[in-house]
Amino acid sequence: MTEGALAGFTVAVTAERRRSEMTALLERRGARVVSAPAITIVPLIDDEALRAATEACIGLEPHLVVATTGFGFRGWLEAAEGWGLGEPLRESLRGARIIARGPKPCGAIRAAGLTEDWAAKTEASEEVLERLLSDGVAGQRIVVQEHGEPQTEFVNALRAAGAAVVEVPVYRWALPPDVAPVRRLTEQVAAGLIDAVTFTSAPAVKAFLQIAGEAGADVGRAFQGGTLAACVGPVTAAPLAERGIPVVMPERYRLGALIKTVTDELPRRAVKLRVAGSILEVRGHAALIDGVPHALAPAAMAILSSLAARPGAVVSKDQLAAALPRGNDGHAVDVAVARLRAALGSGKHIETVIKRGYRLRVDEAA
Repeated sequence: MTEGALAGFTVAVTAERRRSEMTALLERRGARVVSAPAITIVPLIDDEALRAATEACIGLEPHLVVATTGFGFRGWLEAAEGWGLGEPLRESLRGARIIARGPKPCGAIRAAGLTEDWAAKTEASEEVLERLLSDGVAGQRIVVQEHGEPQTEFVNALRAAGAAVVEVPVYRWALPPDVAPVRRLTEQVAAGLIDAVTFTSAPAVKAFLQIAGEAGADVGRAFQGGTLAACVGPVTAAPLAERGIPVVMPERYRLGALIKTVTDELPRRAVKLRVAGSILEVRGHAALIDGVPHALAPAAMAILSSLAARPGAVVSKDQLAAALPRGNDGHAVDVAVARLRAALGSGKHIETVIKRGYRLRVDEAA
């Protein structure tokens, strides 16, 4: 990925885990990053429900164990070690077929000295359930490690098929103690100030949409209108897809691949024009002239975006005033244009049309 490939774009990170890593990767590529974790992970290591489920698993001698996340599987074993139940739990797991919901739990299983029987290629619970029901689970004792919230439909389907199921609640998703940063983010998205929002879990998407609804922020319209919704995979994207919101995602459901998808997609969406002998690229909060970024104030950016949307055409002051962040009059437009010209380093890019408005000077070859 090119250094500075995201210069001029603002990207939001909604993840709690690995948010520092995501922020660093995006900033290294030149992006301005807004970090607002939409959920928090509540470990249940000291929770009696987890200990009771662990003891039940040991006594159950399960036929099948479903590991849904590497993070959760490792946390479960660490909690068991703390209670002096580490080896009994491993012994119980060794006697079972272990099913992994993708490669991450596979890594945690193998790190524990265990071996998975098979793993879902799609990393989706639906694939795991389909396989189990196809094989038949009547009379089977099954342990399901949850991933942040109860797997109600999954577990009910197994029980309806005749299985005895123990659920292991290793951690829970919850709204962050302070939702103000997420609320501000939803308002920024609705106002068109964010170029892309990244999501790494379905609960984070649900929380983001919930907080947006409570704040009266129409994020759906923003996503439909150009703000990029970038998800790590189809499970994460599902709550957005249900609302008809377009989503981009990488072929490989990994954090690094997600960052690459954002890095590739945002520049493709930028408006590029040949203006006064230069290549002008209009991005979220900056203009690139022959590849050199020029940071712009919101009003100047709004003026440039409006002019770039109609290259070579005269845009009236009234139309430009309506595009300003807070709306205003013709004088405010003149001030914003003057600042825009100064920021771009030359007045040759924007032409004044007396009493009519302004236009972006586009080369004949454009």
